[in-house]
Amino acid sequence: MADEHEPDRPDSESEGGPVKSFLEHLEDLRWVLVKSVVALGIAMLLCLIAGNYVVQVLKWPLERAKISFPGTNQIVTVSYGTNRLGVVKLEPEQQRALDLGSNRFVAVQIEPLLLGTNRVLGWRVNPDPAATVDSEKLTIDLINLSPAGGFLVAFQVALYGGAVLAAPFIFYFVISFIFPALKMREQKHISRAIFFGGGLFFSGVAFCYFILMPVALSASQMYSNWLGFGAMQWKAEDYISFVCKFLLGMGLGFELPVVLLTLVKLGVLSYTSLRKMWRYMIVIVLVLGGLLTTPEVVTQVMMAGPLYLLYEISVWIAWYWEWRDRRRAAQTNAT
Repeated sequence: MADEHEPDRPDSESEGGPVKSFLEHLEDLRWVLVKSVVALGIAMLLCLIAGNYVVQVLKWPLERAKISFPGTNQIVTVSYGTNRLGVVKLEPEQQRALDLGSNRFVAVQIEPLLLGTNRVLGWRVNPDPAATVDSEKLTIDLINLSPAGGFLVAFQVALYGGAVLAAPFIFYFVISFIFPALKMREQKHISRAIFFGGGLFFSGVAFCYFILMPVALSASQMYSNWLGFGAMQWKAEDYISFVCKFLLGMGLGFELPVVLLTLVKLGVLSYTSLRKMWRYMIVIVLVLGGLLTTPEVVTQVMMAGPLYLLYEISVWIAWYWEWRDRRRAAQTNAT
């Protein structure tokens, strides 16, 4: 028989961490913030040192994007020595005036010439096919247009890259602070949500990086050409910001099942209510596609499709949970 003076032991449903005062919780929170800031600072420093490698990773979708010029305008690759200065689309009047031949893709070499006693710059058509950038080799150049542009790009790379590297550590610090206040059953559900949520987040980022991003960048370039703007050079800081926000948005979009199923567990939603809201979900995923992608139909549909598929998966998981609970209840009543 237990001692009557022995305090009651908490059961598995109410078990948590040690009871602390308000000031002790504030001290724990302060250390969480300190450790998180330190982790973020170290990660940002590492990304700043390896900034050129991070930029190469972010440029990969751009290198895989299909760049095209509609119409029949002549495309001229301008080079000086071994450096490519740019790719220019000629207007019909310019084509007639320069008379660079009948090929659509032409390479022009800028060279110093001696004119009397004066040295000037001239140009000649380069017959080497390797010097010509055709439709299969076209790429968009990232440029800086201000003295501080390089520093802004470096800061963006350090901020976004550092946040990605430090996120697991910051998440661990925060969870370590919150978990002691939760019941064992709550800890179990949250641990599962973290596991599946992390997997879905990285799946969304991978889908965007390898599949959706090259298509979105191609569509953006083609849309600019359709409007009559040049689209062979983009500001580096704008590109880095766009890509990072796009990847983050897709990762968060893939968290939709975690949100829906958490609401089901909390009793806010059920299988029936989820099934009835399919019309609204179509509108929601299309709106998310419009907000998180470039403003054109192809990439919006490419994003909305997987999101709606995740919604359907969530609906069937909710159905399975309700069927399992009814079966358990029937077995309990039978016994």
